Amino acid sequence: MTISGMTGFARAEGEHAGQRWIWELKSVNGRGLDLKLRTPPGLDALEPALRAAANGKFKRGSLQASLNLARDAAAAAPIKIDFALVERLIQAGETFGDRVEKPRWDGLLAVRGVVQAEDVAEQTEEERAALEAALLAGFNTAIDKLAEARQAEGRTLRAVFSEAADRMEALIAAARASAAAAPGAALERIRQRLETLSPDIKLDPARVAQEAAIAATRADVQEELERLAAHTLELRQLLTKPEPAGRRLDFLSQELTREANTLCSKSADLELTRIGLDLKTVVDQIKEQAANVE
Repeated sequence: MTISGMTGFARAEGEHAGQRWIWELKSVNGRGLDLKLRTPPGLDALEPALRAAANGKFKRGSLQASLNLARDAAAAAPIKIDFALVERLIQAGETFGDRVEKPRWDGLLAVRGVVQAEDVAEQTEEERAALEAALLAGFNTAIDKLAEARQAEGRTLRAVFSEAADRMEALIAAARASAAAAPGAALERIRQRLETLSPDIKLDPARVAQEAAIAATRADVQEELERLAAHTLELRQLLTKPEPAGRRLDFLSQELTREANTLCSKSADLELTRIGLDLKTVVDQIKEQAANVE
């Protein structure tokens, strides 16, 4: 399993008992997992199961899930007549005797609530449970499709991180070479500076070497380079682990930033400073893309 992104879109649709349902899911970046549901009235009992399904599939991301439920146009629209209401209306009219015209059937059918579509009629417990099971199965299908879309983004991100790791390793190798030449370069700079300031004074080679050693110690960046190399190795390992890597990548990018900044601050060589700045550029790219990883 490779790393997964947090953006994607999925759609699943189907039919149950003459009703068509459509699930649409959209996911964007988020520090945690946040699911916003939009379902038709009367389906609130589905929410716990829907949230459990999302929590079982994802760890991070802001998800929006909407359900559209409608009678299939190809199917006949069954109706239900509330005969009890009709009886009450007739009895109410009889109290007026001959003072009003007796109600007609077409007039009774026009009274609100007498004719009901089956989808608004009262469902049995078995019918409601069957509908909820079908809708939950459809949601799981949409969740699986969304996971595939996020994994496709993850494959793109994995290539970006792999390229960044390659550049980090190349820059670390260049920094090692530059740092190895630092003591000799420091000795030469000190000798030239002293000769410029005091051309008539004979320099003590031992004293100059001591000063160069002190300068080289202050500019020693081996520990920073070792930690940068270790963090780069961890970056490669995170790309192949099955666990969500987003939070770990966030932390790792912070550590890389700290080491690259320290390298630049300790550098006494223009070439090493340039390498350090290039390292910071790569680290910034890693940090930016880490925000897209689950």
